[in-house]
Amino acid sequence: MNILFLADPLDSFKTHKDSTFAMMREAARRGHQVWACEQPDLVWQHGGQVQAASRQIELTGHAEHWFKVRQESVVRLAAMNAVVMRKDPPFDAEYLYTTHLLTQAEREGARVFNRPHALREHPEKLAILEFPQFTAPTLVTRSIKAVRAFHAAHKDIILKPLDGMGGAGIFRVPADGLNLGSIAETLTRDGTQTIMVQAFLPAIAQGDKRVLVIDGEPVPFALARIPQGGEVRGNLAAGGKGVAQPLSESDWHIARTLGPILAARGLLLVGLDIIGDKLTEINVTSPTCFQEITQQAGFDVAARFMDALEGQLKA
Repeated sequence: MNILFLADPLDSFKTHKDSTFAMMREAARRGHQVWACEQPDLVWQHGGQVQAASRQIELTGHAEHWFKVRQESVVRLAAMNAVVMRKDPPFDAEYLYTTHLLTQAEREGARVFNRPHALREHPEKLAILEFPQFTAPTLVTRSIKAVRAFHAAHKDIILKPLDGMGGAGIFRVPADGLNLGSIAETLTRDGTQTIMVQAFLPAIAQGDKRVLVIDGEPVPFALARIPQGGEVRGNLAAGGKGVAQPLSESDWHIARTLGPILAARGLLLVGLDIIGDKLTEINVTSPTCFQEITQQAGFDVAARFMDALEGQLKA
């Protein structure tokens, strides 16, 4: 099969931990042809179909120069057996336009994973609003007054932008309220941009767990990303320590409840973020932690993903 990965620049991959690389490696191991393109490579023109200037690559097995280009070609997305959307956030206007081009490619016969309409309908911070039974107290607002009232009610809170990743822009304001006004003004851009505010969860000390769900089925191990050195954020990009561990009873319950719902909407791969027993985010753009879980727990996440992708294509 020919599998096209729409991702960030290949030269930016940190292959020792990159989940898209793990997918590519498993695809190549199974004999599939691996192609890659980026957002700017997508083109649609009247009378034609969605195309992308793409590179067919061969994995070298080396850590540094990890791929070589076999050929470069403009390909129709509908001519590929699968298009795997792996562009990292931010979920900005260009990301949105890309999902619309991918929807057009679907109309032309392309098979896209995760499905672009599902990406649009599940922004990673806001998707949890559908499942309040699993979440901590949460506020979505651009009102600084509402933020102050939420802090007065919950004392210790977390504020974060809706379009960030890797822990960027996340602030904690404890009961003393120091700098609450300044932080709220900065994140909301003086009340013109919507943010999310959540009650602080002390269980973050045991880690922000990434639970992967593939085709509706939970991976049995999570990666607990544990804050280090007084940091409130557990994100690996913010210096958190990743520790693979079996899913807890509450992890299983959340994942098994949400998994079939999200899979039915076209989300083949989902990353649930859980602190303690509370759902904090639903990641759908480019969920990670494949390699960390595989290396520590011995569960081959990339193989599970490719099994699911092949199963979808055969269905």
